Amino acid sequence: MGGRRSNSSGKWVIAALVAYVAVVAIFRRKYVNWGSTKEEQLQPLPGDELMDHASAHHAITIHAPVTEVWAWLVQIGQDRAGFYSYSFLENLVRADIHNADSIVPEWQHLKAGDTIRLGSRKVYGDKTLLRVTALEENHFIVLQGWGAFVLQPLDAHTTRFIIRSHGQKEGWLKRMLLFLLFDPIHFIMERRMMLGIKERAERKINID
Repeated sequence: MGGRRSNSSGKWVIAALVAYVAVVAIFRRKYVNWGSTKEEQLQPLPGDELMDHASAHHAITIHAPVTEVWAWLVQIGQDRAGFYSYSFLENLVRADIHNADSIVPEWQHLKAGDTIRLGSRKVYGDKTLLRVTALEENHFIVLQGWGAFVLQPLDAHTTRFIIRSHGQKEGWLKRMLLFLLFDPIHFIMERRMMLGIKERAERKINID
């Protein structure tokens, strides 16, 4: 009886894995390019020289001026405003993230050569630091190891927010892990971050 139950459990595990891989494969193109147009996927962006290929294009329209969106974007970081994403998930890995709901003047100053911290220094040391390789105020931030965060004005009151994640050449095992685990998780967290910035920027405009 024990052997039969073990075989049955093994079959269910295999079936679940096969189903998961199938779902990831079917929906991959949609979540990798969530919100972005074909033109946005093909257009040159700052920081393209740092990547072998683009691993994801995510975009969202925010009904607020570029300057308002920038004020929220420029203060991201574990030891700053957080990432406006699912902090309870980030804190499961002891990242110690706390999302801000206000614009803090001290966090508005960022320049090329600075670093942005992804996780707790107490837990991870400086392993989670990403260097700002390029920055233009109210336009873009390029983070080495992540990608380009670009703001494009559609008009005086509307902003297109695009994130192009940078991919590098990897071995087959790492490519498989990216495909199965990192890419879906990255999409879930980055989408929430973009929505978090949108909600905060638009809320400020509505209040004013």
